[in-house]
Amino acid sequence: MSVALQEAARQVRAAVKVATEGLVGREQLAELIVLAAVAQEHLLVVGPPGTAKSAVVRRVAQAMGGRYFEYLLGRFTEPSELFGSVDLQKLREGRVETDTTGMLPEADIVFLDEVFLGSTAILNTLLGVLNERRFRRGHTQVDCPMRVCVGAANGLPDDEALAAFGDRFLLHLFVDNVPDHQLEAMLAGGWQAERRPVQALLQLSQLDELARAAREVDLQAVRPALANAIRQLREAGLRLSDRRIVKSQRLIAAAAVLNGRNAATEADLWPLLYVLPTEQAQQQGREVLHALLALCANHHLYSAVEEVALQPLSRVARLVDAAGACLAQDAASVAAERERLLREIDANFTAASLPAELAELRVRLAGHTSFAS
Repeated sequence: MSVALQEAARQVRAAVKVATEGLVGREQLAELIVLAAVAQEHLLVVGPPGTAKSAVVRRVAQAMGGRYFEYLLGRFTEPSELFGSVDLQKLREGRVETDTTGMLPEADIVFLDEVFLGSTAILNTLLGVLNERRFRRGHTQVDCPMRVCVGAANGLPDDEALAAFGDRFLLHLFVDNVPDHQLEAMLAGGWQAERRPVQALLQLSQLDELARAAREVDLQAVRPALANAIRQLREAGLRLSDRRIVKSQRLIAAAAVLNGRNAATEADLWPLLYVLPTEQAQQQGREVLHALLALCANHHLYSAVEEVALQPLSRVARLVDAAGACLAQDAASVAAERERLLREIDANFTAASLPAELAELRVRLAGHTSFAS
């Protein structure tokens, strides 16, 4: 992989870190937005109101740069509120053309809250935009620069027509309120996040370069493992449509690129869990693919991997990052954090299984604390 692509991947990590600063427990969402953008796919986020869904998308968009469009849909939302109003001058001339200036068809990153409340007219138009990146209405046909659309909802719909629309979002993420033991961190972080502007660290040109690289990733070596994983899911009663199975390769390719490689390995198969459409299916899939997920890791999207794998190797990148941050600070001010990291490292790895990059950091951490190895 070229130096430029490796630098772009590092910038992704920096952008995610800045975007989620103070937003406790939302790194996973930010990383999946980037993964979806590189894969040229879309993300559906399901969870109760007030779980910082819109805040994360907004801050990631600011960190990426580009044009951003956000809208809260309701039962009475008109198509013109999303796509633009009809040009009255052209209408008098007998042409139905839409003025899309500043509206969804011209946005690079889109967030649609309560996406399933959209009318049939809105959802049908959205299908064309999501699938083909093209807006059609009357005589107007516009190629959309959209890198990613994030849809949000409080729950998955029971209506089959709406469920079919939701299926167009390849990635599904289920979020909940911050747990009790993280409330203090959420309060402190949220207070600071509201006051701190987000710096644009990732240019859209870098994102596009990563997306182009993802289309060229060699998937040949990993296809047998992917096919075997699909068979395991099917045997457990977890079925994916052929379309979702084929498109999952885009996510795997994007994961490889964002891990600094131009050929996919079994370590990149973790996005398959997010392709499963329901929370129950994802939980069951984690158990079915336990052995495969033990091999998964990603240096730049480590929260998304860790949350889905819940296994030692998936934690290495986060521990390395946290250890490096601790060692860069005054020893006395972060003594408790250093001891906590040492305990977590030792709880996950034996001396024989400890990765070399983490082993060196552990030695340095232990040298600054009274923690006994």
